[in-house]
Amino acid sequence: MKRPMIPFTRASRERVPFGSSAIEIAVGRRQGDGQMPNREFSKPTEAVRTVRQARVYHPEPVSADAVNELLQVARWTGSSRNTQPWHFIVIDDGEQLRRISELRTPINWVAGAPLGIALVLDGANPSSEGYDEGRVTERILIAANMLGLGGGVAFYGDEAQQAEGKRILGIPSEKLARSVVIIGRPVTIKDPRPNRSQPGRKPLSEIVSHNRMGVTR
Repeated sequence: MKRPMIPFTRASRERVPFGSSAIEIAVGRRQGDGQMPNREFSKPTEAVRTVRQARVYHPEPVSADAVNELLQVARWTGSSRNTQPWHFIVIDDGEQLRRISELRTPINWVAGAPLGIALVLDGANPSSEGYDEGRVTERILIAANMLGLGGGVAFYGDEAQQAEGKRILGIPSEKLARSVVIIGRPVTIKDPRPNRSQPGRKPLSEIVSHNRMGVTR
């Protein structure tokens, strides 16, 4: 059976599925260059491509089944030398989320979310663990999108703010903990904070070379 395909056209805006509703997202940023040939994306690829940071959520809780699926995806994420240097703190207490949101003004939106998954890393090898942190974060966000949910990442801030985040969550000081992945059903993916732009993405012609940098086909 032929797998259904989703057509992609380069335009200033398009409608794409986001969970059970359609959310309008920007897909182009520059006019007149970087034209892409007509092509199609498979549904799995589209589920990855349409992942966006969300900061405004509906209040209903995330189901226990969905939380378990997200944690299983996180658990099975690859890591450097399979060290699995992480621990995940599920935060569904509104007061805890409010305290995290007060670490710094740009993450005050966390207070309105139903769920957070705080990432805790061993701290033994910050360089490789930083890479692993990115891998598991993106996996969680993709899985949330595929479950009809959405997510966003909130960073605690500087060293002092990270230390306060650890104190709030009971994390030992020697651990590396600097972010929480927020999960819920988004109201919108538009950034509610003032003076925030909504850019699209650079065309492939600006970011892809072949065999040597700067060489195009």
